[in-house]
Amino acid sequence: MSDLAWVPQSCTLPTEERPLRVAEWDALFAERLTSLSRPQPLHLRLDLAGGEGVEDRVRDLVERESGCCSFFTFTFTIITTPGEDLIRLEVSVDQAHEAVLDGLAARTAAAAEGRGERGSA
Repeated sequence: MSDLAWVPQSCTLPTEERPLRVAEWDALFAERLTSLSRPQPLHLRLDLAGGEGVEDRVRDLVERESGCCSFFTFTFTIITTPGEDLIRLEVSVDQAHEAVLDGLAARTAAAAEGRGERGSA
């Protein structure tokens, strides 16, 4: 899904920087996504494998994304289990931005499929 048509006009990130930001998210999902679910139409849940520097990477992306797309609400939780640390990233939007969340969910699912993983949408 290389088309950025799903990025809303309300995004304040300069147009020329958008493909770079999307590539950062795509790389994170391709490298770290362990599961995804859509518990509600306006809510996306992503579980990412932890590891050295991953938490800082996710926090940095979330902070920058919140700065240009204030309609996103991100919730970040560290889940520690024996032998595995997960970063749960919950993403919510308002009704007006549901299509943006749809686009994000599709990109995330494509990254999971590219790795041979399966998420549930």
